[in-house]
Amino acid sequence: MKKSPSIIAALALSGVVVYSASAQVGTLNARMDKAAEGLEKKVVTWRRDFHQHPELGNREFQTAAKVASHLQALGMEVKTGVGKTGVVALLKGGKPGPVVALRADMDGLPVTERGELAFKSEVRTEYNGQQTGTMHACGHDTHVAILMGVAEVMASVKNDLRGTVKFIFQPAEEGAPAGEEGGAKLMIKEGVLENPKVDAIFGLHINSQTEVGTLKYRPGATMAAVDTYAIKIKGKQTHGAAPWSGVDPIVTSAQVVMGLQTIVSRNVTLTDNAAVVTVGALHSGIRQNIIPEEASMIGTIRTFSPEAQQLVHRRISEIATNIAESAGAKADVTINVGCPVTYNDPKLTDQMVPTLEAVAGKNNLKITPASTGAEDFSFYQEKVPGFFFFLGGMKKGTKVEDAAPHHTPDFHIDEGGFVLGMKSLCRLTTDYMEFASKGVAVKELTASGTSGK
Repeated sequence: MKKSPSIIAALALSGVVVYSASAQVGTLNARMDKAAEGLEKKVVTWRRDFHQHPELGNREFQTAAKVASHLQALGMEVKTGVGKTGVVALLKGGKPGPVVALRADMDGLPVTERGELAFKSEVRTEYNGQQTGTMHACGHDTHVAILMGVAEVMASVKNDLRGTVKFIFQPAEEGAPAGEEGGAKLMIKEGVLENPKVDAIFGLHINSQTEVGTLKYRPGATMAAVDTYAIKIKGKQTHGAAPWSGVDPIVTSAQVVMGLQTIVSRNVTLTDNAAVVTVGALHSGIRQNIIPEEASMIGTIRTFSPEAQQLVHRRISEIATNIAESAGAKADVTINVGCPVTYNDPKLTDQMVPTLEAVAGKNNLKITPASTGAEDFSFYQEKVPGFFFFLGGMKKGTKVEDAAPHHTPDFHIDEGGFVLGMKSLCRLTTDYMEFASKGVAVKELTASGTSGK
């Protein structure tokens, strides 16, 4: 990847006089870094509190109340109840400039924690009709605590900010409860990117399998679009001893499952795109000697471009429908479109990489392969230029294979990377503002759309 010039170098190349600005930026950065370091214990305490008291999507009542109280104490304009339980705060700097949004997600997951932390979650709840534990098994507790720290740092340098910062604490990133709207999509619908209009948005995600001290990013398509599907196979019920008298939806479903595997292996152009088609559940029947009338399956789809997405959707429908017809059965296929591709605006990414290099050190900033995980941060990126990156949360010296992945009962985060997370978001914000105030490159940035370009 072509190296980006530093902010000061870029300004100089554009003919802007920077001798006084560089000193001011350096002083501001040093003040923010020092403030972030001084907040480490506070951020750790917040994170542990949130970890011990997780709440599921659209039910983040206590979390939101604590966030709002903190932001109000900093003197910000605070709105609550945005997108169900979301909190949005405005910090107006002392100088005119762009509006930069920073986002953290607040929801936990229906996972029962297995570790023995002093602040282990013992919360129980009902999810999809089943009793389960609740856990921050994806690090959203970390995101909230870090952004609260960033808010405090930036409030302390308010008069020197060249613009406005909009802090977005978002519910339901993992998805809203059945029958409800939620997440980034709902917050956008309710105007979170307007009044004032956001010029760029930044977000980070902690990663349990990336070493503390490391930052990772990717230009362009970074995380996959995610869709879900449901297929119902309708056969004809009969006695299990006389299968020729009916139409077996179980055998038909087995053939559909195998047929779906050919989409990625035989239809997707793998040199250009990756894709995943997973069958997550298959249900049918109630007794050993009855061939049932119906079988149903559900699954997930991951793609990195609109073209691949359309192809996979079409092939799922064709394969299920035609295999069922060949067996004398019928297939009803439903595909629900979820989050688009998490797409880092290439120009914005190129512009901000030197900032992350300066904060983490050049050797600690790495380009990451595209991930088949998904993030609803992508909805913001459809509307405004956005940059999403990853923060190391694995203890130094740990083997990746020994670190529990996200969404698992043993998920664990080393708290040693929190200061780096705060510094990164602070510096991205102020450096972007500095670029915008000098008119360098910012006008060229455009919202990505769904892309995967």
